[in-house]
Amino acid sequence: MLPDPDRPGRVLTAVEKLEGTSRLDGVLGPLRRAVYALPLGGARDALHGRWLGHPAHPMMVQVPIGAWMSAAVLDLLPGQRRGADTLVGLGLTAAAPAALAGWVDWADMRKPQMRVGLVHAAANITAVGLYAASLNARLRGRRGLGRLLGFAGLTVVGVGGGLGGHLAYRQAAGVNHAEQVPAVVEPGWHPIGDLADLPVGEPVRRHVGETPLLVVREPGGTVHALADRCSHMAGPLSRGKIVDGCVRCPWHGSVFRLSDGWNVRGPATSPQPVFETRLVDGRVEARLVSEPAEAHRSVPRSA
Repeated sequence: MLPDPDRPGRVLTAVEKLEGTSRLDGVLGPLRRAVYALPLGGARDALHGRWLGHPAHPMMVQVPIGAWMSAAVLDLLPGQRRGADTLVGLGLTAAAPAALAGWVDWADMRKPQMRVGLVHAAANITAVGLYAASLNARLRGRRGLGRLLGFAGLTVVGVGGGLGGHLAYRQAAGVNHAEQVPAVVEPGWHPIGDLADLPVGEPVRRHVGETPLLVVREPGGTVHALADRCSHMAGPLSRGKIVDGCVRCPWHGSVFRLSDGWNVRGPATSPQPVFETRLVDGRVEARLVSEPAEAHRSVPRSA
C-alpha cells in the first residue's frame, strides 16, 4: 500500500513535535550560558566556520562518521582487527572538536532549533559512549562485544545524523538567510527615500521592493545600505547598534562592516549583501552590488 502523499510521515511528525515541545526548555538556558562561558576567544569564530564561509561542524563530523563506517566494514572482514580498532579510535579523537563546533553553533540557534539540536547532541554523545566502550572491549580481547557495541554506535550516529539533517534542511540552521537577496532584487537603481529624512549615524529600515534594507547616513553625507535581515538568523540589523563603521546584530551579535557587508565577527559565516548608493536631486537611490570583488573594494556611497 502506497503512503498517503497528503499526510506527513511518522518520522517528520515526531520531529516536528520535538520542535514544539517545552519539556526541554529548562536546560536550554543553562547550557547556552555554559557554552558562552567557554574561554574560546577568537577560536569561537573559527569553530563557527567564518573563515570557511559556512558552518564548519557539518564538515568536521565527516571524519568520525567516515572512520566509524569504515570500521564497521572492516569488522565484517576477516583479518582486519587492527585497522578496525584504529578507525574506532580515530573517530573518537575527531568527535571532540566536531562536537565543540556543534555546541558553539547550537548556542546561537532559535529555541525550536535548540530543542532538536539538544536531542541531536544527546544521540551523538550516546554514540561516543558506545564507541568508547567498543574500543575498551576490543583492547581487552572481547572482540565480539566490541563489534556489537560499534554497530550499535553507528546506528545511534545515524539517528543523530538524521536530526542534524532536519536542523539544516528543514529548520534552516546554519544556512545563509540573506542568500535570496540577489534573486529577488531587480537590477538597477531604486529610490529609498530623501536624504533629509535619514538621521545621521542611526540605523533605519528602508525597502527596495519587498526587500528590507539597513540604511545608515554618516555625518559627511555618505550613505551605506545593506540587506537588513542578518545572514545568520535573519535578525533585523536596522535594530542593531552602529559602532566604528559596523553594525551589530541585535539577536546574536554578528558584526558586519557597513562599507562592504563583510562579516567582521560571527556567529554569521556569510557577509551581508551590500548596496551601492547615490544621491539624485536630494533623494537616495540604491542598487545591489552583485559581484563579490566589487562589493569588497572601497566605493563612494554618495554623489
